[in-house]
Amino acid sequence: MLVAFSFQAQDSAYARKVINTLCSKSFAGRGYINNGLDIAAKYIAGELKRFKAEPLFSTGYYQWFDFNVNTFPGKMSLKINGKALKPGIDFIVSDESAGLKGKFSLEKKDSVTYIGTNKEVMLALILKRKLTFSVATNAAEYCAVELLNKNNYTDIKTAEVNIENKLLNKYICKNICAYINGTTLNNDTVIMLTAHYDHLGMMGSKTYFPGANDNASGVSILLNLVKYYSTHPPKYKTVFVFFAGEEAGLLGSKYFTEHPVFELSKIKFLINLDLLGTGDEGITVVNATEFKTRFDALKQINAEKNYLSLVKPRGKAQNSDHYWFTEKGVPSFFIYTMGGIKAYHDVYDKPQTLPLTKYKEVFRLLVDFIATI
Repeated sequence: MLVAFSFQAQDSAYARKVINTLCSKSFAGRGYINNGLDIAAKYIAGELKRFKAEPLFSTGYYQWFDFNVNTFPGKMSLKINGKALKPGIDFIVSDESAGLKGKFSLEKKDSVTYIGTNKEVMLALILKRKLTFSVATNAAEYCAVELLNKNNYTDIKTAEVNIENKLLNKYICKNICAYINGTTLNNDTVIMLTAHYDHLGMMGSKTYFPGANDNASGVSILLNLVKYYSTHPPKYKTVFVFFAGEEAGLLGSKYFTEHPVFELSKIKFLINLDLLGTGDEGITVVNATEFKTRFDALKQINAEKNYLSLVKPRGKAQNSDHYWFTEKGVPSFFIYTMGGIKAYHDVYDKPQTLPLTKYKEVFRLLVDFIATI
């Protein structure tokens, strides 16, 4: 019992280290400014090498691909009625926005929308109860800004804006792919475990999005699984993939399924991990209704071991990297935790407030479930 406890405690410590590292300022939100995504990729590849996971490609761990991405690398300022607002806290730029500089008189269009125009670009201000940033693969011909409605704005007359954008064409990034051989010599059967490592990057030269729950938490569990299976060999060959481009539209997983390294029909089961930093209300399993026998097995393990308060079924959904595999006929689950903090796609999704409430329990449930496949 003492050995098991020490093993789990060690995993939690490693999880914290991974999450803190991925969310540090030097990783720039694991996005497209200041090489944040590339820095994260090198860190993950280094951990895979340390745990002696084999590269999936003859050239190494990376599967290269590219896409266009709209970024905000420079100026990021906004004044409303002469008062300066804080980026990420008081306002967020819509991901597809064009750059814009100038002072605008505003017209109220409805209860939450204000419009200002000049000869070139329209400015739209939208009042929101929560600010949510994202990633776009195109740049529009307008600039849209979300304002946090905590100040109960009732009379917005002017806006002074200085926002710089840059559309990066064919931004090169990579999926990170490794494997650990199984104890059986059956190379026609593969278990695949996945998580995306990209996040939202930066909004301006100073504001970055740490992405602790989304998805440093999932990356930490996937690396912990690599660490575990490096000393406890799995039954089947197990492939670990850390996807890029998830926040831009599931682009990394789409590319992988369109350029497979092996026949996708060899994948006996795939488990995709995202948003795994809480869990006091249990987990949700996407595709539970599609693969009911597997889901029933997962629920039975949880009931017997009393890991989590709830294993909730959900149907098919295009909400993470499992989706393209499901579309190709690969049996897949996407698992995420419920409860706890509500930070999502904002500056508050940071390690300091991520509780990892049921981290060890989720990890053990995954290991037990994978053993039944």
